[in-house]
Amino acid sequence: MRTAILKNTAMAILLVILLSGRVFAVEGMVRSDDGLAISYEVSGKGEPALVFVHGWSCDRGYWKDQISHFSKEHVVVAIDLGGHGRSGLDRGNWSIEAFGADVAAVVEALDLKKVILVGHSMGGPVAAIASNLLPGRVAGIIGVDTFKSLESKLPEGQIAFFLQNFQTDFRSFTKSFAASMFPAGADTALARSVCDDMASAPPGVGIGAMGNMLRLDARKVFGRVTVPVIAINTDRPPTDVEAGRRLLKSFEVKTMTGRGHFLMMEDPAGFNALLEEAVEEMAPGK
Repeated sequence: MRTAILKNTAMAILLVILLSGRVFAVEGMVRSDDGLAISYEVSGKGEPALVFVHGWSCDRGYWKDQISHFSKEHVVVAIDLGGHGRSGLDRGNWSIEAFGADVAAVVEALDLKKVILVGHSMGGPVAAIASNLLPGRVAGIIGVDTFKSLESKLPEGQIAFFLQNFQTDFRSFTKSFAASMFPAGADTALARSVCDDMASAPPGVGIGAMGNMLRLDARKVFGRVTVPVIAINTDRPPTDVEAGRRLLKSFEVKTMTGRGHFLMMEDPAGFNALLEEAVEEMAPGK
């Protein structure tokens, strides 16, 4: 009964937005498969709907420059994955599969018929899993600085060593880890803000999600994806395009140079232009 009420509320919110003709954001909440509360915001009108999925230890606020831009012509949904932002924290395993179910729950609650999933970093594989849970609804996946080396797999010992750094001092190591993802000459205020924000994430969520992401079975996840995939990536490091094409049925890359991992925040105008191109390629003429 509670799930039905939440779904009806989500659909009512979307209907109000569509009928109003105005661009404004409304926050909603649905329950994921495991009952966890998932927070999201929805704005704009027009198909395909663009569903934005943030990366590791981030939240939907990282898409603010895309929300304001794309909601003029599309329904735009930005999600806080479980354990992030305003979503719930009561989950035993912060798996990429569970995050994918979070995205699917929001899309289904809003009854979106045609969507493009846009995933940054960890949000890329999350979007891939969500697409497999939403047959017939997903027109494509746009990855943002992700899908760079789909066939690579770290040894378990290396993964454990890396995670130990977070376990020893999550806040300090997350700050240094995030800082390393900005290029020389990056906006210092932006870099400081991102580093501080990511370091304030719940350590249990961050460590669990990172471990599950590094251990993800790429062939199991990406081998099932049937929709086109376009990555908007930086050139550091370069994307292994051929590896992506061996695993995915359709894989193309658009490259931004001189930017870091948070390219949608570092250069919103340049990034939005490439995202518009990618959306048009996946849904020509809408």
